Amino acid sequence: MPIATVNPANGETLKTYQAMGQEEIERRLQLAQATFRTYRTTTFDERARLLNKAADLLEEDQQDIARVMTTEMGKPIQQARAEAAKCAKAMRWYAEHAEELLADEEPADTDVKDSGASRVRVRYRPLGPVLAVMPWNFPLWQVIRFAAPALMAGNVGLLKHASNVPQTALYLEDLFHRAGFTEGCFQTLLIGSGAVDEILRDERVRAATLTGSEPAGRAVASTAGEMVKKTVLELGGSDPFVVMPSADIDRAAKVAVTARVQNTGQSCIAAKRFIVHTDVYDAFAERFAEGMRALKVGDPLAEDTDVGPLSSEQGLRDVEELVDDAVRGGAEVLCGGERPEGPGWYYAPTILAGITREMRIHREEAFGPVATLYRAAGLDEAVLIANDSPFGLSSNVWTRDEAEVDRFVRDLEAGGVFFNGMTASHPGFPFGGVKRSGYGRELSGHGIREFCNITTVWHGA
Repeated sequence: MPIATVNPANGETLKTYQAMGQEEIERRLQLAQATFRTYRTTTFDERARLLNKAADLLEEDQQDIARVMTTEMGKPIQQARAEAAKCAKAMRWYAEHAEELLADEEPADTDVKDSGASRVRVRYRPLGPVLAVMPWNFPLWQVIRFAAPALMAGNVGLLKHASNVPQTALYLEDLFHRAGFTEGCFQTLLIGSGAVDEILRDERVRAATLTGSEPAGRAVASTAGEMVKKTVLELGGSDPFVVMPSADIDRAAKVAVTARVQNTGQSCIAAKRFIVHTDVYDAFAERFAEGMRALKVGDPLAEDTDVGPLSSEQGLRDVEELVDDAVRGGAEVLCGGERPEGPGWYYAPTILAGITREMRIHREEAFGPVATLYRAAGLDEAVLIANDSPFGLSSNVWTRDEAEVDRFVRDLEAGGVFFNGMTASHPGFPFGGVKRSGYGRELSGHGIREFCNITTVWHGA
C-alpha cells in the first residue's frame, strides 16, 4: 500500500511520500535508544510540563489538524475537532496523574517482616523504546492514548502509522518536537507494514502496542513472542447493544444511531449488533430505522454532515460484500443497503434484520454504517447472542432492572459494559478487550503500567 493522502470523498491523491530507507530507520533507532538513556532520568514535573505544552499546541492547531484528518480518512469535520480536543484532555490527564499512578508501593508490614527485610518497595520503571503500530480510523486519538502515558512513564515512542494518514503521522512528530520534547522522544517512521517485523526484532525496541486488524495483531504478537517482548493488542470488535423491556426505548433508539455511525461506523467500539427483547423489538426497530434514514450523508468537511465516506475503496467493497452476503442469506434490509450515486467511497446507513449464524456479518466485524438487528426472547437468549462472537471489546445494555444489571455484568464476555449509554473511552478508565479483541489495557493507571518494569526493591534488615 502506498504511503499517500487520498481523499476518500472523491478518490483524489493529494500527497505521496517515499518510505524511509534502512539508513534512516537505523538513524532513528539509534536516536531512540540514545534519547531513552537520558529521558528516563527526567522528573515527572519536567515530563508534565512538556506534555501540557503539547496539549496547548494541539488546541491551537485544532481546526487545521481536523481538516487534515478529514481529508485523509473522511471523518466528519465536527468529529475530527472533537477528537483533537479529546487528545488534549488525555495529555493533560496523564500530565496531572502520572506521578501518582506510578508512585512507589509499600507492601504490607507483615510481608516485609516475613521476608526478613527492613524495607520493601515496588517501583515502576520505564522499559525503553516502544513501537506503536496504529490505525487510520482515529488517527490522533489512537496514538495519543499510547504516547501520553508512555512518555509520562519515561519511555520513548516510535510510531508506525497507517499508510493512508501520513500527514497526521508527521504532524504528531512535529507536535511533540514543538512542545520541547527531545527529538528522539517521539519519532514517526514512514514505512510500509512489511518493515514492522524487522524493527520489532531489533533489540533496541523493547515493547510494542498495536491497534488494528486480527492478521496484523497475530503477526506482531508472533514476532514479539519469539523475541520475548511485551505487547498490548486491540484488534477490533463487534459490540452488542442490548435493549430490555424496562429501557427508555426512545432514548435507546436515538443513542443507537450515534453508537452505530460514529466515525461513519468505522470504530472498534461502535455498537454493531443490536439485540432487542421481543416485547420492545418492533418499537425499537421502527425508531432506529427512522433515525438512520434521517442522517445526512455527504461532504465530510460540511458542518452538518453526519456520515462521511468510508476511508478507502477496499473498505467500501468489504462492507458491500458483507451486506450482499446477508441479503442472499435471507436478511431483511430495513433501510439503506446500497452505495449512493456519485464520487467518493460512501455507503448508506443500513439496518439488516433476520440475521442468522450462517451469514458472514454475524461473525465478522462490519467496519461501516451497517447495523444488524436481532430479536431475543429474554435475558438468557440476549446474553447468548451477545457472546456468540469471536470478539469481546465492549458492550452496551439498556435496562433499569438492577437484577438484570448484575446478570449482564457477570455474564457478558467483554472488556467493558456500558449501561443506558454508548461505549466511550476516557483517560481515567481502562480500555481493552478479551477473546479476539486482543489483550492488555490502555488508558488509566492500568495503561501507563503496561510498559513499565515492575521492580521489587528489597532492603535487608
